[in-house]
Amino acid sequence: MRIKLIGAVLATAAAFALTAEPARAASRLIPLDAAAGQQPENIALEPDGSADLTFAWTGEIGRVTQDGRVRVLARIPVPADGDVPVVHRKLFLGGIVRAPGGDLYVAVSTGTAATGLYRVRPGAAPVKVASLPPSGFQNGVARDPASGDVFVADSFGSAVWRVEPRTGRVTAFATGALLAPVNGFGANGIKVHDGAVWVSNLDRGTLVRFPLAGGPGRDVATGLGPVDDFAFHGHTVVAAINQDNRVVTIGRDGTRTILSTSDGLANPTAVAVRGDTVFVTDGAYFGGSPNLLQATLAANTCGVTATTSLPAVSGTEFANTRYGTAG
Repeated sequence: MRIKLIGAVLATAAAFALTAEPARAASRLIPLDAAAGQQPENIALEPDGSADLTFAWTGEIGRVTQDGRVRVLARIPVPADGDVPVVHRKLFLGGIVRAPGGDLYVAVSTGTAATGLYRVRPGAAPVKVASLPPSGFQNGVARDPASGDVFVADSFGSAVWRVEPRTGRVTAFATGALLAPVNGFGANGIKVHDGAVWVSNLDRGTLVRFPLAGGPGRDVATGLGPVDDFAFHGHTVVAAINQDNRVVTIGRDGTRTILSTSDGLANPTAVAVRGDTVFVTDGAYFGGSPNLLQATLAANTCGVTATTSLPAVSGTEFANTRYGTAG
């Protein structure tokens, strides 16, 4: 997420019109309690269909059951002297990811020594497993199922940190301009997928791919606008475009809106996909109501609602990779 509005998408992105797709199913909204600070920033899905959410400013991790009930699993203490870079709040809870066995890993920013990656086990106090730079803004979190390592996107530090949860060892997996902010938030959402670490850059409106085996990263999609978290549905990317109040699919033939304000979006912050169901968290940072939205994706991932004219995906790398086939 970010606070300042993003400017226009890259001028070099070509605009084009796309054919409307009929909805496969109506969206379902589970309202959250703004007065209680339930502004969701990120999401991890449980095997039973429940959704674990980080609430950005309260330090709480909540679980939303399939019938819409919300309960608090754990609380990260909010430090009295906290001052998170960029947003200047006492605490920010970013990404959350679930490991086999049920452990949850959560990125915590405070601007103090409490900043780090925390392990959350329901019924137990959260434990910091690794310290991360207090000068950074620790945002999206992803887990490599092969190694068990956890990757954290640092939106202000222009970096992706690699954490070994068992030892607490932290190394810089990737750094540099592809991850850097322009005037607010850079590296944001992050996923491990098919031999690579994928990272969205909110300020730059890009999706970047870094090989897990090492080597330089590259932009694989540009002109996306304020892109926050994202997920994969087959070979297509499903992404939350925060201030634009859209969820889009990104593929070889461009970018398509599949959900919008008419579906209840209010600053979508995160996306999770299971089967043909997409879950979207709405933080409502700039108005509207926070909620958890659930909808059914069309079989070809071309959408659940009508599409609009949007910037085309640019960059031959995305066009030539099978991860980017849409429609």
